[in-house]
Amino acid sequence: MSVSLRLSRGGSKKRPYYKIVIANSRAPRDGKYLEQVGTYNPLLAKDDANRVRLVEDRVRYWIGVGAQPTDRVARLLDKAGIVERPATNNPNKAEPGKKAKDRAEDKAKKAEEAAEAAAAAAAAPAPEPEPVVEEVAEVEAEETPAAEAVAEEAPAVEAVAEETPAAEAAAEEAPAAEAASEEQAEG
Repeated sequence: MSVSLRLSRGGSKKRPYYKIVIANSRAPRDGKYLEQVGTYNPLLAKDDANRVRLVEDRVRYWIGVGAQPTDRVARLLDKAGIVERPATNNPNKAEPGKKAKDRAEDKAKKAEEAAEAAAAAAAAPAPEPEPVVEEVAEVEAEETPAAEAVAEEAPAVEAVAEETPAAEAAAEEAPAAEAASEEQAEG
């Protein structure tokens, strides 16, 4: 039969209170125990004297007999100065897990691709904005005298009907001329 020095939980929901007990290692956590050797109240301040109360001579006896303290009880006993607990060293404590590392790599890859795309966009010459406003103004200037002459000859309704096809034809010619001039500039 192996004996352990461990905590047995009591108290109510969200208000824990623990007994430090000597129990069979196979017994349930809050089940039957051999002896109670102290109490632990985690709700009290860390410097409070009643936070951990131990019957020191009984603890020493059970440890001498071979009772093994759980990690938490070993910490409490170390603070009380009853048992020395060896310092633990976990060099990977602050290191992120595998999935977090994978997510970080993916994020770095996407950021690198975005930076390359931005660099490529900056290296490529930006197309100069075409002076579309000026051409439209020139087309309107050309149509205005013709529209006035038509307006004098025909009634107002017919003048509007004749202006619309002329404006559409001029608008269709302007992009075609621009496309041709761009092809000549590229070639």
